[in-house]
Amino acid sequence: MSENGLIPVGKIENIILVIRGQKIILDRDLAQLYNVTTKRLNEQVRRNRSRFPDDFIFRITDEEKAKVVANCDHLSILKFSPSLPYAFTEHGAIMAASVINSPRAIEASIFVVRAFVRLRKMVETHTQLLQKVGELEYRLASHDQQIQAILEAIRQLMTPPEKPRKKIGFVVKEKKTAYGKKVGKGKEDP
Repeated sequence: MSENGLIPVGKIENIILVIRGQKIILDRDLAQLYNVTTKRLNEQVRRNRSRFPDDFIFRITDEEKAKVVANCDHLSILKFSPSLPYAFTEHGAIMAASVINSPRAIEASIFVVRAFVRLRKMVETHTQLLQKVGELEYRLASHDQQIQAILEAIRQLMTPPEKPRKKIGFVVKEKKTAYGKKVGKGKEDP
């Protein structure tokens, strides 16, 4: 914690999870940020349910809870909890600060917003990098045939031409004779 009692943005980024393709903060972590109990936070949400549409808050499933408990050490206590936690999206976390309405909640909500914005920028940067890598792959794919042709030409230039090989064995050097043909006047060759 910092000197004013708030959690730094870096630590807030560590409690932001991705569930159902959305970046969320679980009610337990949000309650700690706002310096209230989880029971008090959920109580305020129930009292002001009209301020929390489904895209601001949702309950996670048993399977999602098991994954969260397995992957996040600080949430291992949820393993034995009989209830399923609420997941607050960025807008839900800000709305929760307004219904808690304490100075600590208001200050912490600013840090939460900054953490979400920072993560969004990081994702955008990664998306741009992925796009550039895809463009490079496309360029290389179109140049592959040309590069292969150049490499093949270089290989042919580097390979010396084959010299004619000498035949293996021996060669008989004698005059050709006509076997089976008559030589001279009506006489055959013995």
